[in-house]
Amino acid sequence: MKGTTYTSIAIVKVIGEMLFLYGLLGWSYGVLVQLIHPYWATLQLSHLTPWIRVDTFTIMSFILSAIGFLIWRITKEIAKPSAQ
Repeated sequence: MKGTTYTSIAIVKVIGEMLFLYGLLGWSYGVLVQLIHPYWATLQLSHLTPWIRVDTFTIMSFILSAIGFLIWRITKEIAKPSAQ
């Protein structure tokens, strides 16, 4: 039981780290686009995603980054050995 719990926490921790890192990178991209070429913010992100604009992508990336950081920190605290 303890091994499966540790494995589950490790998987959730990695997912949290991934969401934080890639969300932060996506948010940084959106901020740089808005600083360098502000008129691009209302354009679509790519031809593969015509329903997502750059500014919407930036907002979603920030939210994913915050959620990922929260998951990462919670799992880090849960996995910390308790000093008794």
